[in-house]
Amino acid sequence: MDVKSAFLNGYINELVYVEQPPGFEDPKYPKHVYRLSKALYGLKQAPRAWYERLRDFLIEKGFKIGKVDTTLFTKKMNGEIFICQVYVDDIIFGSTNEDFCKEFGDLMSKEFEMSMIGELSFFLGFQVKQMREGVFISQEKYTQDLLKRFKMMDCKPIKTPMASNGHLDLDEGGNPIDKTLYRSMIGSLLYLTASRPDIMFSVCMCARYQAMPMESHLIAVKRILRYLKYTPCLGLWYPKGARFQLVGYSDSDYAGCQIDRKSTSGGCHFLGRSLVSWMSNKQNSVALSTAEAEYIAAGACCAQILYMKQTLLDYEVVLDKVPLLCDNESAVKLANNPVQHTRTKHID
Repeated sequence: MDVKSAFLNGYINELVYVEQPPGFEDPKYPKHVYRLSKALYGLKQAPRAWYERLRDFLIEKGFKIGKVDTTLFTKKMNGEIFICQVYVDDIIFGSTNEDFCKEFGDLMSKEFEMSMIGELSFFLGFQVKQMREGVFISQEKYTQDLLKRFKMMDCKPIKTPMASNGHLDLDEGGNPIDKTLYRSMIGSLLYLTASRPDIMFSVCMCARYQAMPMESHLIAVKRILRYLKYTPCLGLWYPKGARFQLVGYSDSDYAGCQIDRKSTSGGCHFLGRSLVSWMSNKQNSVALSTAEAEYIAAGACCAQILYMKQTLLDYEVVLDKVPLLCDNESAVKLANNPVQHTRTKHID
């Protein structure tokens, strides 16, 4: 559902004065100002005022606010759970009981002026296909628009986003290119990684050279676009009826960056058979061994697991022990032994 003129529903608690709008000045008091009792669009307090109005209304109706995500509201009734997620003036909601969805729609329509869009099929550039077997999420339309925007619709498709030895460097002797264009391409691709973990590493690799991009960097970015031309319909599949078990996978290269010899951490998290989180980040410090690089990557993956465990509590899902899988035996032994080793005491 979508709230019409959402910010106009917020109440202002502070003293805020505005000038008389052009063309509507009072001829008797042209120098007077108005004191606001409600929020207006363009006011800095407007988003907060709207959120507080909606939050207080939902809490009054028996909803619980999320402890980690404050835009999440849940309500449990007769063993059934109702979930409501707020994004500014757009509200996504669902329940294990369809009647609760109808009641929530009527409840919100009485308090605010709403427009019901129906079953979720498109949201923030994401296409959502709901089927009996599960849910498929993709950004196919966004991908096509991205290729049109950068004039790559007629490019030759390629099967991989980056060469196997595709580590980039500064290329100080190369030809400089338009920084604005390069940064625009990187920003657009970073948004696409929200549903395309297959390009996460290659996009993050190219994003490191936005300060002074060269022609070789642009060629690497265009290769990613050529790969998107070959695979425009890839997305995330969330099957129905899978086991609700959280598992984390951690990995890292060693001194992969050609400039500062820092390693790159990688990780992903599965909830049952569904991929729900992934990352590819360059580490902050230089690792002195492969074990240290893997250990730092495992620490970042563990932090994400703790965050997800706390988030799942808002959905009434309690996970006791979450396995974290790492392919480096030395890093596993370091994680299992909390003793301060002399060879790892420099790890923050």
